[in-house]
Amino acid sequence: MVVDRDTPVYVISVAAELAGMHAQTLRQYDRLGLVVPSRTRGGGRRYSARDVDRLREVQRLSAEGVGLAGIRRVLDLENEVEDLRSRVARLTAENHALREAVGQLPRVFAAGRHGEVVALRAGTRPRQTSPGTSLTLWRPQGWPFAD
Repeated sequence: MVVDRDTPVYVISVAAELAGMHAQTLRQYDRLGLVVPSRTRGGGRRYSARDVDRLREVQRLSAEGVGLAGIRRVLDLENEVEDLRSRVARLTAENHALREAVGQLPRVFAAGRHGEVVALRAGTRPRQTSPGTSLTLWRPQGWPFAD
């Protein structure tokens, strides 16, 4: 079994102690949807290290005078930022892979018979199917992604 920050391993008493709270406070936060732990088959709560961090964040915001509705909004926005960061990282990796792949593909393109883009070997011309229907695209040196 792989144990990471999201693995629910702490029972409520241990999570409460780690967060510096009373177990009843954790139950209240669960009812309010602020920190929702995983459940065992028997219904017992199991908290992850990430849940404990979130409990500490709720406690900090509460000590600063933020109400429970405000805390919920802050936590929702933090989750959204985390999701967006993950998406940016995934898209950045995908973009990098695509840029590497482009470097290995032909880089001369023309319009095909039905308007589709057709890749050609460098130095070749597209076959003209009927007068005036072919289009050749040219890219000058120094243009972005040029060799």
